[in-house]
Amino acid sequence: MSQATHSPLRFFSNPRSRARIVRWMLEECGAEYETVNLEFGPEMKSPEYLALNPMGKVPALQHGDVVITETAAILAYLADLFPEKKLAPALSDPARGSYYRWLFFVAGPVEAATTAQSEGWLKVQTHQQAVSAGFGRFEDVVSTLRQAVSGKRHVCGEGITAADLYLASYIGWSMMEGSLPKLPEFEAYATPLLQRAASVRADAIDGSMEAAVAAPII
Repeated sequence: MSQATHSPLRFFSNPRSRARIVRWMLEECGAEYETVNLEFGPEMKSPEYLALNPMGKVPALQHGDVVITETAAILAYLADLFPEKKLAPALSDPARGSYYRWLFFVAGPVEAATTAQSEGWLKVQTHQQAVSAGFGRFEDVVSTLRQAVSGKRHVCGEGITAADLYLASYIGWSMMEGSLPKLPEFEAYATPLLQRAASVRADAIDGSMEAAVAAPII
């Protein structure tokens, strides 16, 4: 483990956000970290937080003097920070290409397509709109995802990687809220991954934090 690993990790989060994915990754890595919960609105847009992340969004991770934002970037960073967990294929492993492919496929086409579907932006999609959109057609994204996970426990290599964690998180969430269809291939792939001990533990932590936020002040 590198000396840099021993620098403090501060995790900026909200239990009702994509930060839940990063929480799972932190738990999967066995990382020691401090959670800083931020409420949506003025707290995320405070000058102090904007100095770290000008987008004023979560998740963000501070590792010593280094600040990492964007979910995919944080997952990739943590996978390299804890190499003993083998959550990324080695640079010399041909599976490294697939790892990058699916990690950033979620960050790009899947994120954009499921958001557009959820918000109703896909009710009318012309050919030109499909050409201009980075994700093309919603149907293409679903078909590509289906091929990627069909009959597989993991999308690259023999063990779980950060790409699986990201894919399973998005597939599970998107099926639950209706922006992806509940295909048997999706459920067969995502369900065992979401049942991993680190995922269950992360959900419990975020669930208790969400309940505390929602609880009335007496």
